[in-house]
Amino acid sequence: MPVWSLIYEDFNPDQEKHREALCTLGNGYFATRGALAQSRADETHYPGTYVAGGYNRLKTEMKGKIIENEDLVNVPNWLCLNFRHPDSDWFDIKDVEILEYRQELDMKRGLLIRKVRCADPEGKRTTLTERRLVHMAEPHLAALELIFTPENWSGEVEFRSALDGRVINDGVPRYRNLNNKHLEPVETRSVDPESIYLKVRTNQSRLSIAQAARTRVCRNGDAQEVLREVLEEPGYIAHHFKVHARKGTDICLEKVVSLFTSRDHASAECGLEARNLVRRAGNFEELLHSHTFSWKHLWRRFDIEYEEKPPPKEDRTAMILHLHTFHLLQTTSMHTMDLDVGVPSRGWHGEAYRGHIFWDELFIFPFLNLRVPEITRSLLMYRYRRLKEARNAAKDEGHRGAMYPWQSGSNGREETQRIHLNPKSGRWLPDHSRHQRHVNSAIAYNIFKYYQCTLDMEFLSFYGAEMMLEIARFWSSMSVYNPTLDRYEILGVVGPDEYHEAYPDSDEPGLKNNAYTNVMAVWVFNKALKILEILPEERRREICEVLNLREEELEHWRDISRKMRLVFHGDGIISQFEEYDKLQEFDWEGYQKKYGDIQRLDRILEAEGDSPNRYKASKQADVLMLFYLFSAEELSQIFEQLGYSFEYETIPKNIDYYLKRTSHGSTLSRVVHSWVLARGDRARSWSLFTKALESDISDIQGGTTPEGIHLGAMAGCVDMIQIGYTGLETRGDVLWFNPCLPDELGRLGMQIHYRGHYLSIEIVPGRLKVTACRAREKPIKIGYKDNIYELEEGKTLEIAFSPKAICEVPEK
Repeated sequence: MPVWSLIYEDFNPDQEKHREALCTLGNGYFATRGALAQSRADETHYPGTYVAGGYNRLKTEMKGKIIENEDLVNVPNWLCLNFRHPDSDWFDIKDVEILEYRQELDMKRGLLIRKVRCADPEGKRTTLTERRLVHMAEPHLAALELIFTPENWSGEVEFRSALDGRVINDGVPRYRNLNNKHLEPVETRSVDPESIYLKVRTNQSRLSIAQAARTRVCRNGDAQEVLREVLEEPGYIAHHFKVHARKGTDICLEKVVSLFTSRDHASAECGLEARNLVRRAGNFEELLHSHTFSWKHLWRRFDIEYEEKPPPKEDRTAMILHLHTFHLLQTTSMHTMDLDVGVPSRGWHGEAYRGHIFWDELFIFPFLNLRVPEITRSLLMYRYRRLKEARNAAKDEGHRGAMYPWQSGSNGREETQRIHLNPKSGRWLPDHSRHQRHVNSAIAYNIFKYYQCTLDMEFLSFYGAEMMLEIARFWSSMSVYNPTLDRYEILGVVGPDEYHEAYPDSDEPGLKNNAYTNVMAVWVFNKALKILEILPEERRREICEVLNLREEELEHWRDISRKMRLVFHGDGIISQFEEYDKLQEFDWEGYQKKYGDIQRLDRILEAEGDSPNRYKASKQADVLMLFYLFSAEELSQIFEQLGYSFEYETIPKNIDYYLKRTSHGSTLSRVVHSWVLARGDRARSWSLFTKALESDISDIQGGTTPEGIHLGAMAGCVDMIQIGYTGLETRGDVLWFNPCLPDELGRLGMQIHYRGHYLSIEIVPGRLKVTACRAREKPIKIGYKDNIYELEEGKTLEIAFSPKAICEVPEK
């Protein structure tokens, strides 16, 4: 199996939408699913295109109430390139006999290649060979090339090249009862003999989207003049033209498309920019050349060289790691740095979760921080620009500081739906997931980790510190003092688990003292106070004046950080939340026998008239997230600060307890469990890691990937290789390593960027080699175990270690 290509050797209608998501091409500015250029949205295909941050809101009446949802909009379909014989229907792959089919996603070059040999009902055999790209160097361009070859016939054939703005959002079946027509037509025209132009506008956010398409016809390398007919209707324009096809002779059609919106920088008017760019753009080969160079440069920065032992005949693991990295780079590319966008949990690959931004940054940023941290900085600025809305949200709930939403879209308001559909029962149910206030701690964590990797004092001084301090202020406001216990408590929240939204038989959403939420709040207080020490004195004084942050408030934070309540049960088990121990044990064996796949246990139980609120059953890691984010040393310090014991057995004991009670209903779940098990059970860790790798490529959740990839899980898998098994940790002014390779890993190699230093890292069983390719004036400090080494530019440090030594997986 080629490690740089995802290949399908057949056409499978039942799998087509899944493959379209996995074969999406994008450049950070926009993305297009890997649908056939001759397809239309139906039960088999969904040729969606999405602009980063392109949202629109619509209202729908549901159960007698008006609800409003904000969606990532499916913008006009630029792929449309089809053909037909005289007096015949337009080509549909489902209506022909397929003689040969091959589809390849070339990840090294960012190219989708498809070959179809088919015979129509009249016996005419034709070969269609397509190459497609979404340009990584020029973010407003895409192109496809179609080679049309008649094998056993000659005659007239009609082609159609179109831009279709009549599309709707129809990619998620459970959303189909909601209003989904987001686009209204503005303008269509034929620009010149080769080019057409379409402009539409979203009907609420008033975002204008302009596309221009240039279609050329060649035969034997020579341009062919064809007589074109223009077909126009509101939101749609097409060129129709006829060509005399000759048996065995290729007809080459080349379609180059430009896409602009009314929010682009340095733009006079999006329609004008689209028409100008498509006129000036080179041909397909010229565009491919510059596009390939851009991908070459990206892979130089981001690739992880990976070898299993013994070398497998088909290196599926390496291929999937490339696939995950590929989609990370298509969602958060160099072009992201110039955009006001966040990281959607499902990429720009589909309409699941409506393209919203959750907490997945927690899993994505570590990879970016050590490669191109400027991308992380721009994504953190998305949060900063919405700080005012977060303050308003906190105020509306009666709190101080900033309360960021669980789901964020255009302007940072809470976009979490009020009701959601259980497809198993067909019932619309209240959605309480907005009470996952821990998203605020995730944002604070990302800010501090970015600073640790970069020492970007400018960002910290003018943006990061303000967010951190306002989030700390929010947690202070959320913390309620219990005089009986002399402890502070956080009430009415939902933890990362998500199955537990309320106590059994309670009408009030939220839980008391979720351990993850409370510990993360303490960590936020500690780091907010630390940041005030780090800031230059003048800036510290300014920000305290602007926020009216006084010493008595800071002292209150210190008090909470020493007296936050955690709840325990049994033999040293950290209770996921207060009264967790009173819940019933769940019949895992019985339900697995009854249903087989019980990953979405919440849906199964609700369909039965039951609720996971009654059981010790989790969707994904909750308490164990603490062991994912923090080292044992840091957790021990926090527990000691709170006056609780943290023993050597605390981590393995809690891992064993909660892993038995988890359904892995989220693709993030196995990533986290793989990470925490790497401390003491490498074989089990590797097993969970390889299962996590399959989340999207095998669609292990049974139908979710066609709606969009799971970017957090993809990043988490890559991060497991980059950090989890290398023991790489940024702590203090030292870059620490503590390799912990599973038996299946033979070699790891990568390039990282840390505080201005460019390092080459190679790890094989028993040996770590770090080379300073480029460094700042001061030598970089490298740590291993209790030793710290200084490494100067051009020098290499080699460290021998025991490949079987027990190592601690670092904090993120």
